[in-house]
Amino acid sequence: MTSPTIVAGVDFGTQSVRVSIVDSRDGPLGAGVVEYPVVRHATDPDYAVQSHASHMAALTDAMRLALAEAEVDGSRVRALALDTTGSTVVPVGEGLVPLDDYYLWCDHRAKDEAARITEVAHEEGIAAIERCGGVYSSEWGFAKLLHWLRHNPARRHELVTALEHCDMVAATLCGITDPAQLPRSVCAMGHKWLWHADLGGFPPDAFFCKVDPLLAGIGAKLMGRYHTSDHIAGHLAPEWAARLGLSPGIPLPVGAFDAHWDAMGAGVAEGDVVNVVGTATCIMAIARETACVPGVCGVVRGSIHPAYTGIEAGLSATGDLFEAVAKRSGTTVRALAQGLDAYRAGQTGLLRMTWDNGDRTVLVNPRLGGVTLGWSLQSTARDELFAAIEGTAFHTRIILERMLEHGVPVRRVIHAGGIPQKNEVLNQVYANVLGKPVLVPERPITSLGSALFAFLAAGTFPTLEAAQEALCPAYREVHPDPAAQRTYERLFPMYRALYFALGDPRSEAVSIGRVLPELRAIAAEVRARG
Repeated sequence: MTSPTIVAGVDFGTQSVRVSIVDSRDGPLGAGVVEYPVVRHATDPDYAVQSHASHMAALTDAMRLALAEAEVDGSRVRALALDTTGSTVVPVGEGLVPLDDYYLWCDHRAKDEAARITEVAHEEGIAAIERCGGVYSSEWGFAKLLHWLRHNPARRHELVTALEHCDMVAATLCGITDPAQLPRSVCAMGHKWLWHADLGGFPPDAFFCKVDPLLAGIGAKLMGRYHTSDHIAGHLAPEWAARLGLSPGIPLPVGAFDAHWDAMGAGVAEGDVVNVVGTATCIMAIARETACVPGVCGVVRGSIHPAYTGIEAGLSATGDLFEAVAKRSGTTVRALAQGLDAYRAGQTGLLRMTWDNGDRTVLVNPRLGGVTLGWSLQSTARDELFAAIEGTAFHTRIILERMLEHGVPVRRVIHAGGIPQKNEVLNQVYANVLGKPVLVPERPITSLGSALFAFLAAGTFPTLEAAQEALCPAYREVHPDPAAQRTYERLFPMYRALYFALGDPRSEAVSIGRVLPELRAIAAEVRARG
């Protein structure tokens, strides 16, 4: 590295965009955060959309706030990089103008379309279906695009192509209007759109036609430049430079999903698993080589780190689940969490299956719902919140065990995302359930991953590892409590049995007659020890 460089890292989350101004020597200088709405329908819990215009307006405001807080003139910013949620999908027409609102990642209306894609992929022996865990999800690109085509017959003829949010924003900022010149993120297209370079790109058109004739020729429509994020998507257009207060012509690398770059900002290396815990949880790992992992959200070369294979899994609701528990009780998570630090493992007598937004991994079943076992007349909303934290930890252990079974190394667990920075109870419960220390970055890392790729685009650091070494924060360690760990070793086998018995429609119902008595017995023992 030569003289210090300043870049902007952008993270589009579910409810807000964060812009960080970062110095290659001094680290984060300032940040700006601006919210935007998630549009839902009270009559359809699967509906979740957002507006391209509101995203771009929020980005403009957040950039101005970040520059002001950092006390940096925008002309000093040498590169801009951005990540987004995904699969967040927008159909576009001529000039790459959106034809509709984004299908947000948590929009699950495309359940039938996803099931059809899974069915035909296995009938036709499509290799790409095994790369995404064997089941195509309603959260992913082709399912959402097919849902749009089926439900908008009057506008089908206008469709030029469809984009992931990260590619849409990059194209907009760079002034790209030609579909052939579109930057296409290998991260997004590999994990959510069945695209793999070593498999020849997309599955054949005959597959898509068998899924639904509306998808005929869709592979050709998804044209563009497919790259990992160590490539340049384009350069900032004068119009957007003026709006953002930056210099025109600065480089933007090809984008990616927020959790993938959060893993980089958290310092991920081979052997690490990064739990990005926020509205949902994304579980990220990298490996030089790994096999397909049934039930995960993708095994994609170059998706997290360009030189490694990225493995993605996760939970469809974490922070959203905690918020729902609190809202039903007429309070907030902050208020309801008061006193949880005094709770002990198993004391509530509750076991919580955290499927309130379906199951992302390993069952990949959006038709599930939340289940709480063990209620008594004395159970409280606070008890349920603690049980929900335990349930998300148990679910995470299910996922990590599946990854280990298929050759993904899991030597360290790192907690990224917003919740671990402000919820020490969650960090401790996870350490106790997983039976190993949890590493928590000493400062928030949201949008730091974007900054790392911006520095790479600016030529500031020779490698991502060099950028990580210079800018990623140190960790504090949260160690398992031996007594709590022993209790969770009793609870987890019941959770695992229920997870597969209740969650897999193909399962033979197993006897759960021992579960409720055992929950009460454990709770009584914990209370007696206290």
